[in-house]
Amino acid sequence: MAVKLKPLADQVIVITGASSGIGLATARKAAQAGAAVVLASRNEDVLRAVCKEINDAGGRAHPVAGDVGSPEDVEKIARAAIARFEHFDTWINDAGVGLYGELMQTSAADHERLFRTNYFGVVNGSLEAVKHFRKRGGPGAIINIGSVLSDVASPMMGAYSASKHAVKGFTDALRIELAREKAAMSVTLIKPSSVSTPFADHARNLMDKAATVPPPHYAPEVVADAILYAAQHPTRDIEVGAGARPFAIASAAAPGFSDKLLGAVMPPLSRRRGAKPLGDNLHEAGVDGQTEGAHLRGRRFSVYTEAQMHPGLTLGLGALALTALAAFLARDVIGRNARPIIARGLRPLFVKAAVSHPVATAALAARRPREAMRLTSALR
Repeated sequence: MAVKLKPLADQVIVITGASSGIGLATARKAAQAGAAVVLASRNEDVLRAVCKEINDAGGRAHPVAGDVGSPEDVEKIARAAIARFEHFDTWINDAGVGLYGELMQTSAADHERLFRTNYFGVVNGSLEAVKHFRKRGGPGAIINIGSVLSDVASPMMGAYSASKHAVKGFTDALRIELAREKAAMSVTLIKPSSVSTPFADHARNLMDKAATVPPPHYAPEVVADAILYAAQHPTRDIEVGAGARPFAIASAAAPGFSDKLLGAVMPPLSRRRGAKPLGDNLHEAGVDGQTEGAHLRGRRFSVYTEAQMHPGLTLGLGALALTALAAFLARDVIGRNARPIIARGLRPLFVKAAVSHPVATAALAARRPREAMRLTSALR
């Protein structure tokens, strides 16, 4: 069934992972648009500071500390949202952690903790949102943050890639099940390319050098715009940035070649100069409060992403571009056919001017005889 979602100004939005990066950028943009926001993460101090910032600016924000890997904590987040605002309309599963290192280096405890946050955090949040929307009876949106690594795998980020593949599989299956029961719920998967958040500095790093994400980089606000678009318009998937799209196409079309290419280029692109951060946020909250990393600055706009959010405009602009290209390629033919039409329209004006100012016309023709002959020939 068709799902009609509310404008942002009429919504209550729950955002997990809201203390830094994409979640923090989304919280600020949603509050600026008039939405009430419930912000959740493990870092209670930063959450309170962000909510104070939003409330002091005239917005509506409420902090809830919790670990999305715990079903009990996720239930607590939902109860807090209902207690504060009576309901919620959109649930955004953004909380995530990273891990750089080869799979043989990755301990079972680290692997399990990453999946506890990245995959089970999405499962817990999505199922809690479904329960609320069913009980309430109104429309609702569930927005899960995947990655371009939901479609391809990256060496040095094998565990993370696996978790994002799992997020995609769960999200697609949930969407199908809700569609079968004709539930008034929208389920969206957002797949960002490299984003200039502090992700690499927050991740557990088993490499010998500091970590980074490969270029091109997109600002977290570009992802936030896509998320908030999906909160208002039922959308299946939105890819943010086209930087990694060639790898996804190559992986589908030529998997053997893609494996060799990724194996060659991704390890060096995952490292950067500089000292490795001393800590990480894999098992406990880290240093939060920033949307962008100290060593990165992302692009503020993605044509590829805008095209997905405005397909009608994109189709119109594409048709206009094709028309312009066709006109340019056929300019000689168009010119030959258009000249008689233009000449017939201009002839009365030139004749009237010549009759009204015969002396000036004759003097001009005497000074520019060739141009006068061409003009006379064109107007015949």
